[in-house]
Amino acid sequence: MDDYRLIADRIAADITEGRLRPGDRLPPQRQFARQHAIAASTAARVYTELARRGLTVGEVGRGTFVRATPPLAPGTWLAEPADPTPGRIDLGMNRPGSSPEHAALLARGLSGLLRADVLTDALRQVGARGTPQARAAAATGLARAGWAPDPAHTLFTAGARQAIAAAISALVPPGERLGVERFTYPPAAGIAARLGVTLVPLDMDDDGVHPDALRATHRRTPLRALYLQPTLHNPLTLTMPPKRRTEIAATVRDLDLPVIEDAVFSFLREEVPPLAALAPERTVVVESLSKRISAGLTVGFAITPPALTERVATAVRTGPFTAAPYALAAATRWLTDGTAAEIAAAKRAEAAARQRIARERLAGFTVRADERSDHLWWELPTPWRADTFLAAAARRGIALAPAAAFTTNPAHAPHAVRIALATPPHDALAAALTTLAELARTRPEEARELE
Repeated sequence: MDDYRLIADRIAADITEGRLRPGDRLPPQRQFARQHAIAASTAARVYTELARRGLTVGEVGRGTFVRATPPLAPGTWLAEPADPTPGRIDLGMNRPGSSPEHAALLARGLSGLLRADVLTDALRQVGARGTPQARAAAATGLARAGWAPDPAHTLFTAGARQAIAAAISALVPPGERLGVERFTYPPAAGIAARLGVTLVPLDMDDDGVHPDALRATHRRTPLRALYLQPTLHNPLTLTMPPKRRTEIAATVRDLDLPVIEDAVFSFLREEVPPLAALAPERTVVVESLSKRISAGLTVGFAITPPALTERVATAVRTGPFTAAPYALAAATRWLTDGTAAEIAAAKRAEAAARQRIARERLAGFTVRADERSDHLWWELPTPWRADTFLAAAARRGIALAPAAAFTTNPAHAPHAVRIALATPPHDALAAALTTLAELARTRPEEARELE
């Protein structure tokens, strides 16, 4: 074994056995070389080896630090733990449960499915196009701001992720390029990776993807499609204003690019029309009921332009993407009888209440939020780094999502975290945010001393 690997093994042992802790800074390479009586080139190889093993991370101008968490990769981003830790407050993922009031509403809507003949129909296998009743329900239940799905071109999947997978599979051949926002939804990135699709991040400003960046990127190497979150972007919470939407619609039309519009949070801002209202001939809208009604309701929608319907339907049929018949029957009833609309209205009010708690507890920090969003984006104060802050929060029983989880190049992610607000009770949320604010007001070394 090369000498540099033996030295790397010793440093790795110091890390795994706790002598070097998350966030600790390694000495500059020349100093490290003098301490270990090795050549500077050997020290460089040691540092490269530690980074390759996922134990350290280097930052230009700041140095090399012990990594708090393993490096993130497509398919493992925001992975759900197999067994939630008792007492752990999860602000990393939005998994809101149904309140007793919502459960009563849902139960009432299911009463009609208990008849034997109705239940028999509800358990029959359905295809990508669902049933006529389901298509009609989607046309009314998902409508917003002067836009409504066309029943003839509405497809049904087992959830939003399945709809995203079907759309990417239909529009982007393996080996081709999919344009995405600089910060994007991690499961969508994982899906693209598994399909052999290359993600191309696009520059953003406070209004979303910039049209000039889209044109320049497409000119360098053509894209095959775009995946965008124009309403309550996850994780940044921004919503594209009308002018930017009009510019993006004109740009994709000029470039002849299809768009996959992720609209799963759109029910929280129902006054905003989708991008599909401006470019209906090329936009596939992905919707879901998991945020709108309940996290356990795995029914998704792909609302397609006529020219793309059969391609996306084929992808739904040939992949493991179709909706479960009973879940679709239940969703149809809840969309039709007003249950879905009533729960969505309650969730809009609940999101506003939770954002008020966050504004109070995180006052004075650099936070990007929308009062109707289920999450917020927090740019951490100096000298905190995202991985050390996550580790310190985890030691206090709080889970967060780092900015690196939402980028195609985690090494260049800013020191920021996304905080999901929808899951814990109000008092637990307030207490967790208070703890995080107190943590952020200390220095990393002080926080370790207080543990």
